[in-house]
Amino acid sequence: MKIICVGRNYGKHAKELGNPIPEKPVLFLKPDSAILRNNKPFFYPHFTKNLHYEVEVLVRTCKVGKNIAEKFASRYIGEVGLGIDFTARDLQEECKNAGLPWEISKSFDNSAAVSEFFPVTDYKSIGELNFRLDVNGKTVQNGNTRDLIFSFEKIIAYASQFMTIKTGDIIFSGTPEGVGPLQINDHLEGYLEDKKLLDFYIK
Repeated sequence: MKIICVGRNYGKHAKELGNPIPEKPVLFLKPDSAILRNNKPFFYPHFTKNLHYEVEVLVRTCKVGKNIAEKFASRYIGEVGLGIDFTARDLQEECKNAGLPWEISKSFDNSAAVSEFFPVTDYKSIGELNFRLDVNGKTVQNGNTRDLIFSFEKIIAYASQFMTIKTGDIIFSGTPEGVGPLQINDHLEGYLEDKKLLDFYIK
């Protein structure tokens, strides 16, 4: 199992960080040790002083495939969930400024909070899902998957050119605008179509 993440996949988020709109999906990976399940608390890492939240809609794959055509990519999506891509923004900026890979800012232990997953058939269209993140009772991010620059199908088709998609892979599809810093004792609540799927604290 691997975690495939897509950066800069909402136009307004790319702009808020001063990044250009990408012409192709910007992919990076997280290891399985990054997963944080069951709404367990997230412990603020010692190596960052600027930890950011990024709420994202997730899909989990249900088949093995390579070089998947976009028109068939939906067959590989089995379930949908919600997640938080935790980012050490200060480390990311250091790495970017030095022209280095920035996995250490994204792929550290517990950096991928993952909700329970639900069958895609539970939803009318995963291409039009409302989702949001509340921090301490205040909505900080509000998005809809219709605004993805690259759809779930495009992501799978593109990624499968380079790596085999396996059953159980998790895809973080990108975050909308509104990302920001977190502090110890912050309370995070994430909603997908008004159903609360994430509910945990920063410790």
